Amino acid sequence: MQLTLLTEELWFPPAHMALPDGLLAAGGDLSAERLLLAYHSGIFPWYNDDEPPLWWCPNPRFVLFPNELRVSKSMKQVIRRGEFEFRINTAFTDVIALCADTPRPGQDGTWITTEVEDAYIHMHQLGYAHSAEAWQNGRLVGGLYGIWLGNAFFGESMFSHRSNASKFAFIQWVAHLKAHGVALIDCQVHTDHLASLGARMIARDQFLQLVADLAGPPPATIIRPS
Repeated sequence: MQLTLLTEELWFPPAHMALPDGLLAAGGDLSAERLLLAYHSGIFPWYNDDEPPLWWCPNPRFVLFPNELRVSKSMKQVIRRGEFEFRINTAFTDVIALCADTPRPGQDGTWITTEVEDAYIHMHQLGYAHSAEAWQNGRLVGGLYGIWLGNAFFGESMFSHRSNASKFAFIQWVAHLKAHGVALIDCQVHTDHLASLGARMIARDQFLQLVADLAGPPPATIIRPS
C-alpha cells in the first residue's frame, strides 16, 4: 500500500487506504479548511518539525464516551477539596505553548511546532478549538486543548505541572461537554493516563460512523472572526 501525497487540492483519501500504523497521507497544509475537513473525516495531523504534515486515521481508535468516564476516589477527594479552579478558554495560547514545552517520558522534543501552534490558535479564533484549564493560586498548572465539532470533541494534547492537574481539567471538561450534548471524545491513540479515566479502543469503522453522526458534515464555508 502506497502513502498518498497531498497537494494544494483540498481532499483526503478514504480511511481504509491508511498504512497499518494508521498513517494515511503526507503533505498539504494546516489551513482551517483542511483541518476542518480532516476532523470531520476522522483524521488528525501529527508530525515532527523536519517532516511535511502527516495525517493519521489509526485502527483501532482510542476514544472516551462521556457516560463511561471513571473518576477514582482520590480524584473525587481532589475535586471536593477544591485544590484547583476550572476555567475554559481563558488562556488558550498558554495552554498550547505549555503542551508543546512540557517534557514527556519517552519523547524527544514535541510535535507541536510553531506552525501547529499558529494553526490551532487560528482555529481557536474561529471558535473551533477550545482549552480546558486547571488553575492553582492564580497560576495555570494543567490543561488540554482540542477541536469541538457538533456533538464530538477531538482532543489534541494535555499538560500537567502539578499532580492531578490535567486529570482534574479533563474530568471537568468531560462533564461540561456531556452537559452540552457531546457523546464522543476522540483520544486518538492509547495512553495509560486516559485509559485510567475510562477511554477505550473501538474499531475505526465504528469511530468514523460516530463522527459522521455526531460531528456533522464539514461546513461549506469557514466562519471568520469578526
